[in-house]
Amino acid sequence: MAHVILGMLLIAPQSFYDLIKGFEGGVSFFYSASSGSIKRALDALLARGSIEVASVEPGGRGRKVYRVTDAGRDEFRAWMTQEPTGPDLETAALARLFFLGLLEPDERGPVLRRVVARAEAELATLSDLDAYLGGVDFPEEYRDVVVHQRATLDYGIAAQRFMLDWFRDHLDRHESQAP
Repeated sequence: MAHVILGMLLIAPQSFYDLIKGFEGGVSFFYSASSGSIKRALDALLARGSIEVASVEPGGRGRKVYRVTDAGRDEFRAWMTQEPTGPDLETAALARLFFLGLLEPDERGPVLRRVVARAEAELATLSDLDAYLGGVDFPEEYRDVVVHQRATLDYGIAAQRFMLDWFRDHLDRHESQAP
């Protein structure tokens, strides 16, 4: 979540309230967060010097507006350009896609290629599991359970193929537009 917040603050300095609205208005399509988790991530970013308070509005509430520091810019860029990690590739891929325009044009293709490579690896793993399970003879009393478990695997394979095809197509379009 910290990297998503950094991306949002790189687009424009924002208050805590603005960040909540930003999550509700666009980021929530691929990343959900509570106000408490956003606040904890903001506090952690402040503590490590990735963001700073740009201004405090006068008045009773003293609304703070946050902006990214140079260290935060470096942290964001490193996250964007490294291999997508974690168990949820879709969220990692869509987060990078959402903020891809914040990178230099020559950095964008490699990010998309890393997503494609990870999607290919995950599809291969699911396909291997499918092939293995195709050779397993399950006891009759588990057939009804296995049918639906296999349907879950089929869904995962189809979803992974869709993601892979979509990112390959986006990469092709990106590379065809490159100068």
